[in-house]
Amino acid sequence: MDYSSQKSYIRDLAGRIREIAQSPENEASRWRWCDVNALRKPDRAPVLCRPVSAWSELLPEDTLACTDPELRALEVTFKRILIKKEIGDDTIVLPYMPVEAVFDSEPANEYGVDILRSESGIKGGAWGFVPSLRDESDFEKLVIPKYTYNREKTEETVNLYNEVMGDILPPKITATPIEYATIGTIAAFLRGLEQLMWDAIESPALLHRLMAYCRDITLSKMDQILDTGLLTPNTNDVMYSSDEISPPPDEQVTYKNCFGVGNSQEFDQISPGMWEEFLLQYQKEVYARFGLNAYGCCENLTKKIDGVLTIPNLRVFVCSAWTNLDTVTDRLGLDYTVMWRQKASDVCMTEDISTVKSHLERGCERLKGGYYQIVLRELETLNGNNDRLHIWAALAKEMAAKYV
Repeated sequence: MDYSSQKSYIRDLAGRIREIAQSPENEASRWRWCDVNALRKPDRAPVLCRPVSAWSELLPEDTLACTDPELRALEVTFKRILIKKEIGDDTIVLPYMPVEAVFDSEPANEYGVDILRSESGIKGGAWGFVPSLRDESDFEKLVIPKYTYNREKTEETVNLYNEVMGDILPPKITATPIEYATIGTIAAFLRGLEQLMWDAIESPALLHRLMAYCRDITLSKMDQILDTGLLTPNTNDVMYSSDEISPPPDEQVTYKNCFGVGNSQEFDQISPGMWEEFLLQYQKEVYARFGLNAYGCCENLTKKIDGVLTIPNLRVFVCSAWTNLDTVTDRLGLDYTVMWRQKASDVCMTEDISTVKSHLERGCERLKGGYYQIVLRELETLNGNNDRLHIWAALAKEMAAKYV
C-alpha cells in the first residue's frame, strides 16, 4: 500500500476503536474498575490480562499491513485493542489518543553512570545485570538528573495524529506517573541484584546511601515534572482507574490527584526487617505524595503484609501467585482492594483447562464479599495456545460474577 492507502487503513481502524470507546460495554468495564478501587461493590470483579511478550503470537509482524514506521506503530496499537476486545477482558478503551510528553534528561544517561546489562543473544532470552557501581568510589559519579520538556518532539507526534485521525481519535498530551515508587529497580540496575543482597549484610551504610539516592532522584523528577504543569492523573486506565482523587478542578493537578504505584520485587528474598529498613522506608517518602497507592507485583508479600499496610493512603494490595491469598484476605478485610494476580505458566502451559477453572473458583470464593480484581500479567508465551486468554477471561468473568 502507498502512504495514502495506509493512512486510510489506519483511519478505518481508528473508527473501530472509537466505536468501542463509546460502547456500553466499555463504560461498564470502566465502572467496574472505578467501583472496586473506590471500595464500592461492582457488578463483578474486573478482569484483565496483559499479553506482554505473547503479543508476538497474537499479532505476528507478518500480519501487519503498514510499512510507514509511524503508521505501523498505530496499526499495532489499534490491532492490539481489537484483539483484547475479542479476548473479552475489562480493558478500558479511551476516546482519545494519549501522547506521553517527552522529557530530555541531563545527563543523557540520567544517573551519571550508564545502565548496562548482558544479553543472551537469543531472541526473547534472558539478560543479566552489569552494575556500574562496582565499589564505593563509583558512587561519587552519581548525579541528580535535570529533566526538560521537549515540546517540539512531543508536538511532532500530536501533529501526526491530528493529520492522520484527529477528527476520529484526537490526541491528548499526558504526563502520568509511572511506577515512581519502584526505586528498587533503579538500585538493582546500578548496583546489581545479587550485590544488593550482599550489601544488606556486609555494607549496610552503602546500601542506605544507594537507596537514599534512588529516593532523591525519584522525588526530584516528580517535582520537575510537576513544575511543567503537564502532570496528568493516571486514573483513566485499567487496574488503577478510579474516581477523581482529591478534586478541585480549578487547581493544578498534583500527585494527590494520582495513584502511586510501586513494588519490592528486587527485595523479595530479603527478610521483612531488612526490606523495611533498606527499601520500604524510602518508598514511603515517595508514596506520601500520592492521593492513593498500590503496592506489589510478582513478589511474595505473605510475611510483609504488616509493613505494606503502613504505606500512607494505601488502597490496592497486590497479591501475587506466590503470596498466600488466605493470609491476605484474613488480614486486609474490607479496608483495601486486592489485586489477585494469576500465575502465567499455570494458565498457558497446562493441558487441562479445568485446573485453571478450579483455581479461579477457589480464589473467587475466598475473595467473595470483598473488593478484588483478577489480573493475569507478565506472559512470555502462550505455548501455542492462542485461544487460552479468551478461555481464561471467560472463566475469570464467570467466577467473578458467581462470587461477588
